[in-house]
Amino acid sequence: MRDINEIYIDGAFVTPHGTERFQLFNPTTEQAIGAVRLGDVEDARGAIAAAKRALPAWSQTSKEERIVLLRRFHDVVAARFDDQLDAIVEEYGAPKSRAGWMVNMAATAFLEAAETLEAYDFNQTIGRADVRMMPLGVVAAITPWNSNASFICGKMAMAIAAGCTIVIKPSEMSAIQTRIVTEALHEAGAPAGLFNIVTGRGDVVGAEFASHPDVAKVTFTGSTAVGRSILRSAAETMKRVTLELGGKGPQIILDDADLDEAIPVVVASGFMNSGQACVAGTRVLVPERRMAETLARLKAEVEAVRAGDPTNPEVSVGPMVSRKQWDRVQSYLKLGQEEGATLLVGGEGRPEGLERGWFVQPTVFANVTNDMRIAREEIFGPVLSVIGYATEEDAIAIANDTTYGLQSYVLSSDPVRARRVAARLEAGRVVINGAPHEPLAPFGGFKQSGIGRERGVVGLEAHLEPKAILG
Repeated sequence: MRDINEIYIDGAFVTPHGTERFQLFNPTTEQAIGAVRLGDVEDARGAIAAAKRALPAWSQTSKEERIVLLRRFHDVVAARFDDQLDAIVEEYGAPKSRAGWMVNMAATAFLEAAETLEAYDFNQTIGRADVRMMPLGVVAAITPWNSNASFICGKMAMAIAAGCTIVIKPSEMSAIQTRIVTEALHEAGAPAGLFNIVTGRGDVVGAEFASHPDVAKVTFTGSTAVGRSILRSAAETMKRVTLELGGKGPQIILDDADLDEAIPVVVASGFMNSGQACVAGTRVLVPERRMAETLARLKAEVEAVRAGDPTNPEVSVGPMVSRKQWDRVQSYLKLGQEEGATLLVGGEGRPEGLERGWFVQPTVFANVTNDMRIAREEIFGPVLSVIGYATEEDAIAIANDTTYGLQSYVLSSDPVRARRVAARLEAGRVVINGAPHEPLAPFGGFKQSGIGRERGVVGLEAHLEPKAILG
C-alpha cells in the first residue's frame, strides 16, 4: 500500500490543506494499492499565487534559457522510465506493449517543445507594425487518467516554452504516476512556482483553476461534458481555452483497400490503449459489396486479440481503469444488442478465463446504423461498430454525421484517392493507412471534440498573445 500525502507548490512538496483521501486501485486485480490526500480550493489558490509570483521573471527569460530547462526536464523524466512504466501498468492497467510508448511520450514532449522553440521568432514585422508574441500568463492544465504523465508533460512543456507559468490538476486516479513524474521534474531545479501540481477533484481544484481571475488560460483534456462546464467558467474572466475532448472516429475502408493490410490497422486503431483513447477509430465504415469478407477477416483478427494481464507482452488490451468505467462499457454492450446490432465477436462479461479484474471482451458489432447510440456516443472501451455504405460519397457523409471530429482514418491502396477523401473529413487529424504519429503536427478537434490545438508551432502560439507596436 502506498500513501501519497503531498502536493507540489512553489518548488516544494507540501502537505495539502485538503484532508479528503481517495483510494487507488489496481484494475487488473481490483485490489486497493494505496491512497492519495487531495488538495482543496485553498491549495488551488496557493498554487495559482505561486505561479503568479514566478511569472514576471520567467516571462522575461530568453529562448536559450527556456530550451536549457526543457532539455533538463527531458533528461530527468527519461531517467525515471522504469518507475513510470511500472506505475502505469499497475495503476492504470496499460499493456506493457503500449505503456512504454506512453512513458517515452512524456519525456520527449520537452524535446519537441525545445525544437519548436528553437525555430520560432517571437518578433515579427507585419506591414509597418512590429508584432511581438507575448506569453499569456498563468496557465491551468487539467489532465485525464488515460495517459497521465504524457498529458502533464506535454501541456507543461508548451506553457513553459511560451514564457508562461503553470498550475496542473492531474486525475486523482493517477496519483502514483503523478508523484513519480513530479519527483523527476523537481530534480531539474526549475525556478520556484514555475510549475505547481495539485492532485484533487475536478469539481474542486479544477473548478477553481477554471474560474480564478489570475489564470489567463485553461488547457483541458477530457470529456465533452466537462469541457462545456470549463468553457462556461472561463468565459466569466475571458480566459483563453484549449479543449481536447471526446471522439467517435470513423475508419473508412475504401473499396480498393487491401484487407490483409487494412484489417490489422483497423483493429489496432480501434483498440489502442485498451479502447480508452479519444482518438480511437471506433466506427468502421465498410463498402456493402465487401461486407461479408470484411466481417469474416475482422472477426478472425479480433478473436486473436489477447485481453488480460497487462504485464504479459502478448496482451494488447488491458483492463478498464475502474469499476465505474467497466460498468459503463458493459451497459453499451447490452445496449448495442437492444438496439438491433449483431454481436459479431465479444459481448458482455469478462474474457474467458478471467475471473477478476475490470476486463472487457474485445467486441465488434455488425449491422450498425449511424443513428444507434453505440455509433454516436463515446464508449471508451474496446468496442467497434461496423457500418455499411454504398458509395464513397455515402461513406464521407456517414463519417461526418457526428457531433465529434477529433481523429479519422482512411484505408486505401490508392494514396491519391485516400488524400482526396481525407481532405473532406471533418476532423482535426486524419490518419491514412496507419501512418505513424507526428508529434509536431497540430492536435485537436472539430465540432464538439474541442477548441484550439496543441503541439508544435500552433500549440506554442496557443499560449501567446500578439502585441502590435506602431511607430
